[in-house]
Amino acid sequence: MRITGISTHVVGTPWRNLTYVQVHTDEGITGVGETRMLGRTDALLGYLREAEANHIAGSDPFAVEDLVRRMKYGDYGRAGEIVMSGIACVEMACWDIKGKALGVPVWQLLGGKVTDKVKAYANGWYTVERTPEAFHKAAGAVVERGYRALKLDPFGTGHFELDHAETLRSLALVEAVRDAIGPETELLVEMHGRFSPATAVRLAGELERFQPSWLEEPVPPENLKALAKVAEKTRLPIATGERIHDRIEFRELFEAQAADIIQPDLGHIGGIGETRKLAATAETHYVLVAPHNVGGSVLTAASLQLAGCTPNFKILEHFNDFADAEIKKVVKGAPQVVDGYFQLSHEPGLGVELDTDAAAEFPQQQARFDLWAEGWEKRNPSGGRGA
Repeated sequence: MRITGISTHVVGTPWRNLTYVQVHTDEGITGVGETRMLGRTDALLGYLREAEANHIAGSDPFAVEDLVRRMKYGDYGRAGEIVMSGIACVEMACWDIKGKALGVPVWQLLGGKVTDKVKAYANGWYTVERTPEAFHKAAGAVVERGYRALKLDPFGTGHFELDHAETLRSLALVEAVRDAIGPETELLVEMHGRFSPATAVRLAGELERFQPSWLEEPVPPENLKALAKVAEKTRLPIATGERIHDRIEFRELFEAQAADIIQPDLGHIGGIGETRKLAATAETHYVLVAPHNVGGSVLTAASLQLAGCTPNFKILEHFNDFADAEIKKVVKGAPQVVDGYFQLSHEPGLGVELDTDAAAEFPQQQARFDLWAEGWEKRNPSGGRGA
């Protein structure tokens, strides 16, 4: 079997473009992969056009390791977010092809399942006014839908510091959410790399009474010593990793013992196999895995294949029941959350198919997502600059 070529399809919304890549073969089997780029979709498409000619066309889709190696190292230079995201889309699609050809789900090819269900947490649900009343009502709707975990960033446009008034307002939002969801539902707090270590430590102390399951990206991701400083001074678990695009770069994070949960994005770190290797390394450091997953249903399906065979997998993020729920129709067999969990698919490959006609209904947009703009949580750029 050989790859004959690829085709790309961009599904657009005002705040995110989702890029789907179909890999075609001479035996008529087609696989699909996905990523979500912020402000770099055209750059990704350009890279994929070059990579198709240089590396992908003519390759054996079963030889996933070799194709990833050539795409990563065969063009002299250091692979960054765009290259690793392109690799991820093609790599996922190759696993999809392999599973379909052999008649088994991808998790079966990665060592077999360790679980039948995967806990989900909701994100993208708080596209409301930034008031305790609005957050309370929105969080209640998440629980009514069956979720047993949710995440929020309550900190507005906080950057390095958060003054007293904004601190009180942010804590009031968290308090309202905890009240709405009760003591048994998991509450995850996102900081989006906003703060200095001192501010993050101060806020962590204030948040402890709400018993969040983790504190995510408390400081910008580039400085691991700053993250370690926060980890040393809080009892809350630290989660990070969505903006690390090469598993090798996690080495220093593990050595510093600066995180309790890592959050690689399969769509940015080279795909399923690369994340599987990273998860195994994390296990040797007693670190849990909870992938960043702000894409659509193909990326969710790929993340679930990893979850099914990974002993140290914690939980999976899910946007698409609340943010842009209509885009779920572009993927046939899209994973669904039932009573707070995804059930592991037993269908061959990734267990999903891209509906290209449905995808065409959502053309690429000039998507914006600016976390420093007032009202960003509404995920509606037309409502304000980069919101």
